Amino acid sequence: MSKIRVLVGTNKGGFVIRGDAKRDSWEISGPFFEGWQIYHMKGSPVDPNRIYASQSTSWHGQVMQRSNDGGETWETVGNEFIYDGVPGTHQWYDGTPHPWEFARVWHIEPSLDDPDTLYCGVEDAALFVSRDGANTWKEMSGFRGQGTGSSWTPGAGGMCLHTILLDPVNQDRMFAAVSSAGVFRSDDRGETWRPITKGIRSEFLPNPDAEIGHCVHRITMNPTRPEVLFMQKHWDVMRSDNAGESWYEISGNLPTDFGFPIAVSSNEPDTVFVVPITSDLFHVPPEGKLRVYRSQVGGNDWEPLTKGLPQEHCYVNVLRDAMDVDELDSCGVYFGTTGGQVFMSPDSGDTWQTLAQSLPSVLSIEVQTIR
Repeated sequence: MSKIRVLVGTNKGGFVIRGDAKRDSWEISGPFFEGWQIYHMKGSPVDPNRIYASQSTSWHGQVMQRSNDGGETWETVGNEFIYDGVPGTHQWYDGTPHPWEFARVWHIEPSLDDPDTLYCGVEDAALFVSRDGANTWKEMSGFRGQGTGSSWTPGAGGMCLHTILLDPVNQDRMFAAVSSAGVFRSDDRGETWRPITKGIRSEFLPNPDAEIGHCVHRITMNPTRPEVLFMQKHWDVMRSDNAGESWYEISGNLPTDFGFPIAVSSNEPDTVFVVPITSDLFHVPPEGKLRVYRSQVGGNDWEPLTKGLPQEHCYVNVLRDAMDVDELDSCGVYFGTTGGQVFMSPDSGDTWQTLAQSLPSVLSIEVQTIR
């Protein structure tokens, strides 16, 4: 029988929530790495018991952890992340040159075919790869050096490479997103990269249609249809039907098109989930009502999903990496909030239940479906 493992990264440690295929009984273990920010935890799709975690604080720096037994025990692995490929600077907020610096690992993306290979997106925005189970790291310098890096500037949360997508059909293709530079694609396994921002418009830029400078918050895909990408950006929900060659807006009837996470159903490729928040200055649900919005037609037509979610005096946020789906026949949807709640829907958003009520602020959610 299938099992579900929910990997929860929080501001004060990591947690693992385990359940069976019925999704009606759950057990929480943790915290692991007490007191540390766990920006991301993710398991290998090849070996689900191989899990990697990014652990950091502003005081102690960055530590990478690995588990070989599904999160029961952990070991510290390699932590040498050095910008060694391309010299130079990027732009600071005021346009002045700023040296590339390493702050933390934002996102971990294990290989689709090798549990010892994984990619990491870091701040300042760069891409690293390990081919020995995270013991050693090498910068994939083609990303930062692809020609526009000197004009990248940080967003409010820093200049982070926060999303990596691996195409399961075309194994040479990868996608990555940077706040606030844009979205990029490689067609040669990460050796070379180019911006893919045609159709994306950001009114806060001097040139709203510029190639670089868009604050992309998150991109996602359904693995069975990897040419179709969905994006939540700093205002606007977007879609591409041609692997990012062009984008168009699908915000439709959302109450606000500002938000951070976006997820697509595992078994209905046109079913998409977002969590709108009031504005770029007020990161809370509109009217104090926590609502997930679902489109079952790939965008534009959205419906609020509220049954089981707080509908008054709720002032939490859902961060970019804090929503995911499982792979069961009736797709489960999971998200965590800055208020420490973890919510789960066993029926594609129709109803919601609380998995955890009082965790530290949730930074990331990853769901493993173990068969």
